[in-house]
Amino acid sequence: MGFGSYDESEQKDQNVDTDDDDGVAVHENDHDGEVSFDTEASTSDLVDRLGEMKDDD
Repeated sequence: MGFGSYDESEQKDQNVDTDDDDGVAVHENDHDGEVSFDTEASTSDLVDRLGEMKDDD
């Protein structure tokens, strides 16, 4: 069973007007910096908690 008929004439000679000014500026909001987290939990506590979170799924 197909997804509809394929008309090759609809696929050729397609002209698309594009304007670079309408594009998305992907680097417009790039930020450089650092992120740090202060916690009293040990690495093993955090790994255990991650395991619990994965088991909940």
